[in-house]
Amino acid sequence: MKKYLIIPLFFAAATWSSCSSVYMPNVPNTPMLSAKGELSAGAHISPKGNASINGAYAVSNHFGVLFSGSYMKNERTRKDFRHKLVEIGGGYIDTFGPDNNRIIEIYAGYGGGSANRNFREFDNDVLISNSQEEVTFTKTFIQVNYSSKKNSYLNLFGNRYALNYGTAIRISHVGMNTFLINNIGQPKEDNMFIEPVFFTRMKLSDAVQLQYTSSGNFGLKDRKFMTAGNSIFTIGAVVNLGGKKKVTN
Repeated sequence: MKKYLIIPLFFAAATWSSCSSVYMPNVPNTPMLSAKGELSAGAHISPKGNASINGAYAVSNHFGVLFSGSYMKNERTRKDFRHKLVEIGGGYIDTFGPDNNRIIEIYAGYGGGSANRNFREFDNDVLISNSQEEVTFTKTFIQVNYSSKKNSYLNLFGNRYALNYGTAIRISHVGMNTFLINNIGQPKEDNMFIEPVFFTRMKLSDAVQLQYTSSGNFGLKDRKFMTAGNSIFTIGAVVNLGGKKKVTN
């Protein structure tokens, strides 16, 4: 099990040391849909206060639809940061392997959002400058998820919990629609982001699992504001109703 923890812990450390960006990624939707009629819903929160919700539904055995949203409001003495994002998508789902307990999902989607940042400077507790940035943006993405419903087990506090794992790769293009600094228009920026994602789920019941998610965020373009400074480290809960029964060892 150690091999599944090393990479997520690396990205968790990267989150704390990340640079500032007007774009804050949401938790990628990794619903692990396995059969027609399966419903997935999740809620996640990061140490920075970025809250994400995810929902997905398997319309058929091989087609699923997604909805995701995130919101963050972080107010401090010298810096405020507010961020909103919603996205929808759909794509191909399938199961494979000896017991059909491995899952491949390929999704594409579209979304949009906004970000506001305030930077303040003080001299002996007296405000001497204030800079306000306002951004609206649109986003397109393609994402490939691989996961397994085959369980490993963790003994914790005298209890035995089932674990399963997954990974995803998301490629997103995010482009500004508007960009203002102190109400003055600025040159708009865009970027292409690559996000490798790793998640671990711990089963609490047949439907409910705790999920730990970590990821990196890498930008393919050199930008000043639309950078790849923010990565993901979240804890959340996921509910899956329906689908193929998990296979245990």
